[in-house]
This record gives sequence, structure tokens and C-alpha cells, in this order.
Amino acid sequence: MIRFILRRTGSLVLLLVAVSFITFTLFQLGPADPASAACGQECTPERVAEARVALGMDQPFFIQYAEYIRGLVSPRMIGTPGAESICQWPCLGKSFQTNENVSDIISRSMPYTLSIAVGALVLWTVSGVGLGLLAALRKGSATDKFIVGAASVGVSLPIPVTGLFLLLVFVNQLHLLPFTTNEIISPFGPQGPWAWMLNYLLPWVALAVLFSASYVRITRANMIETFGEDFIRTARAKGLHPRTVTFKHGVRAGITPIVTMLGMDIGLLLGGAVLTEQIFSVPGLGFTAVRAAISGDLPVTMAITMLAAFFVIVANTAVDLAYAAIDPRVRLQ
Repeated sequence: MIRFILRRTGSLVLLLVAVSFITFTLFQLGPADPASAACGQECTPERVAEARVALGMDQPFFIQYAEYIRGLVSPRMIGTPGAESICQWPCLGKSFQTNENVSDIISRSMPYTLSIAVGALVLWTVSGVGLGLLAALRKGSATDKFIVGAASVGVSLPIPVTGLFLLLVFVNQLHLLPFTTNEIISPFGPQGPWAWMLNYLLPWVALAVLFSASYVRITRANMIETFGEDFIRTARAKGLHPRTVTFKHGVRAGITPIVTMLGMDIGLLLGGAVLTEQIFSVPGLGFTAVRAAISGDLPVTMAITMLAAFFVIVANTAVDLAYAAIDPRVRLQ
């Protein structure tokens, strides 16, 4: 176990370095000029040159990249000569557009993304796995056909279509739900969990329709295959209660691929539900990343990209660790 964790930690560091280098390189090859954008519309060439020095863009590529990586493990100085300030590690730099610390931007955006990710995750996991299991247990029946048909429709609906439909029906027409506010609402705050749920219910449903449809289809296929295994037939032949056969033996063995999907989806969601946050105007990590990429804000883009990669790797590591607990046949190598 210790060797496995150490090996995954080393892989995490190497992958984050690779992601940062690729992102940094693509930014350098892009057409955006952050110095001109940071200087403003009425800007002289002299002020553009000063902005390039302040942003550290007057240095060669590898020096810029080395300074950025060094700031992740030790403090570094940022700003124009004579007006520099120390940036404590992990130093993610300052936004080219607002001159705000990137760590503050991420701290402000993270609660929105967490609120969407947690609620949507619970909703699509419970509905997807539950309906998939029901379809497997009722294989060939009208219930099975209805669930499979609904899943086929759901998986073909892109999030923009579902999100705009929900806004049109439940917000504009029926006035049953409020439009998602930019105010940070916590389930433990003064507004309470009910206000938090109502505020993020539409983004949750928009995500759950797409993701749960995939979970229904995969859960159904895996459970049908698992119910045909020899150990399931043996458990039934021994006279075990059908509920024990289904949940203690069948679900535990057939749910392993679902855990794999869940780990990937958690990592991607925590890195920013880009489309969902854009549609519902939620200023989370995905919304912030798109704005930063469009404006050529390298520090913000770099930080969110690396954060997304970090979440994906950690989620996959957690999945590998959970395998041994879920399925005794799996052992960490």
C-alpha cells in the first residue's frame, strides 16, 4: 500500500509538470498579447513594454517557465522592478487582467464548483445506478424497455440543450425555481440547505440527465453479466435470500466499473463543470477558466488546468484503493 501511494505521488508530480509545460507552451504559441490587454485600450508602446516587464514576459520562454515552477515550491518576487512584492508558495502568480492573486480567484470560485459537483454527483449516482439495477432485475420487461429507452434519450441530449430547456420551463414559464444566483450559498449557512438546494437544483438536473443515462446503461449491462456468473448461481442454489444474492454478492461484484467512471467524473467535475457553469452563469472554476483562456490570462489558466489534472489523478488513485475493498479479487500491484 505504501509503495502504491508513493508511486502514485511520483506520477502525480510528473503529470502536473507535463500539464503545466504543455499549457505554458500553448499559451506562448497563441495570438493573445497579455501585456496589451493588461495595459488597456489607450496604451503607448512604452507602457506595453513596462507591462511586459511587470508580467515577466520579457524573459526567454524557459526562464519564464522555470520561474513559475520555482514559485510552486518556494516564495518568489513578482511585479515591476522597484515595486515588487513577495508571493508565498505555492505561488500561482497574479492575474494578468485584474492583478489579483490567482489563489484568491480560485478560493472564490471553488465553492460554486463544489456545490454543483456534490449535488449532481449524488443525484446521478443514485438515479443511474438504481435505475440500471432495476432494469437488470426486470430484464426484458416493460420497465426494462422504458428505462433503457429513457437512458438512450438522456445520453443523446447535450448539456446546453437540457440546461436551456430547464431554464425555459421551470424559471421563465412556470416560475417554480429561481435563476441560479452568483451569491455564495452554503448548505450550512444562514440561508439553510433548502435555499442551497433550490439555487443549484437546475445545474444538478442538467448534469444528472446526461451522466445518469450513461450510468443506467453500464450498470444494467454489468449487472446482467454478473447475475449470470457461477458464484451467483451457487449463492442461489444454497438458498440465500434473493436480496442477499442481489446486494451482497451481485452489486458488490458488478459495481467495480461504475466506481471507475465515478472517479473520472468526480475529477473532471471538480476541475470545473465548464458547460453547466456557462449556461447557468455560475462563476465556478469552469466559468473562470473559459474567461481566462479567452482573455489570455496565463496564471489563471495554468492554475485551473493543473488543479483539474490534480483532481483527476487523486480521484483515480482513490478508485484504485477502493477496488480492493469492493472486490476481494482485486489486489493493488
